[in-house]
Amino acid sequence: MDKVLIGENIYWAGKIDDRDVPFHRLTLTKGTTYNSYLLKTLKPTIIDTVDMAFGKEFVDNLKNLIDLKEIQYIVINHTEPDHSGGLGSLAAQAKNAVIVCTEHAVEELKEMYKLHKREFLVVKDGDTLDIGGKTLRFIETPYLHTRETMITYCEEDKVLFPCDIFSTHVANYEYFNDEAKEDITEDFVTYYKLIMHPHRKYVQDMILKLKDLDIKVIAPSHGYILRKDVQSFIDMYDKMSKNTVLDKKAAIVYSSMTGNTKKIASALKGVMEEESITCELVDVNKTEKQEVFNAIKKADAVLFGTSTKYADMIGGLEEVLKELKTLNLDNKIVGAFGSYGWSGEGIEVTQDYLKESGARVLNTSDIIKGTGMTDVSFPLRIRFSPKEEDMESVGRAGVYVAELLLNDL
Repeated sequence: MDKVLIGENIYWAGKIDDRDVPFHRLTLTKGTTYNSYLLKTLKPTIIDTVDMAFGKEFVDNLKNLIDLKEIQYIVINHTEPDHSGGLGSLAAQAKNAVIVCTEHAVEELKEMYKLHKREFLVVKDGDTLDIGGKTLRFIETPYLHTRETMITYCEEDKVLFPCDIFSTHVANYEYFNDEAKEDITEDFVTYYKLIMHPHRKYVQDMILKLKDLDIKVIAPSHGYILRKDVQSFIDMYDKMSKNTVLDKKAAIVYSSMTGNTKKIASALKGVMEEESITCELVDVNKTEKQEVFNAIKKADAVLFGTSTKYADMIGGLEEVLKELKTLNLDNKIVGAFGSYGWSGEGIEVTQDYLKESGARVLNTSDIIKGTGMTDVSFPLRIRFSPKEEDMESVGRAGVYVAELLLNDL
């Protein structure tokens, strides 16, 4: 391993993977790097590891830089195995190390690497950690690109360790962007589109958290370490993640029995309006059928909600759903939601009608395959009256639909 210095006593300790790398159902023809960092302080600290395929090699190489028993902290910004994959091998030899991560990461890491008996330090947004001569500040960045993600900032050296954020997929032996043999902008933008753009709302949240930090170096988990024109890369993320498509409209067409489905519909409307989507709420039991169809025709996205009674939907919704295939819905996004008490068949029947409509139908499988998000589900099913945790699910679903409508690159 080359001794690549990032800052004072901060070393690159990663792996360059110059194969054609399979990744998120794509092939990275330029390869990639798995960037791990050693902060050789009075309390030596590792920030992120490497892909699990290279765990042993990673640990063996680290031994050229430090006695593993001296490591006091292992910071895991993101649990995905291309970042945390070397943790099992490292923890087995760095027996004194405390694992630092967000609350949502703890159980994932324990299960993935059999670390149930290890000590974890849970950090929250804004927490700091003295590692003996350097101070690490932790910033939670949920959904960039998974819920448990955080980034780490070294205050003294002004180095940001943002994990997946600001990365490039290139097997670069030059390490730094100012030593690259060609302009890295295209690779940088391509990575953003592939990984971050589906979560653009949360990119904006992250940009706000960074605005008061003095960042001299960005040391991500893939590709080039950015130490020249650093602010320009932050500005690119800022520009690409801002909503540029305006005047998008949604309709929420529903039939409610006890008011629970209406509560969900109203919550979805509120969330989407917060995201600058004009949203119309349509109770099919109180609206003329032609007015319902007019609302559907004007909308770019339509969510259909129903309660379930005796294994069926209720009210006039089915009469509307039967005629959807006679409308031109080719460019519309549609999805099903509702409340239920037992098994909620009405919601699934609604989904069946939507599949025959010719529109783009929201479904959990496509969401997982397209974004890796496991906390957004369609059909959206809420049992009985929506509780606080249910409303969080409703909110995530509403934001997801809004983001589909806004700013496609």
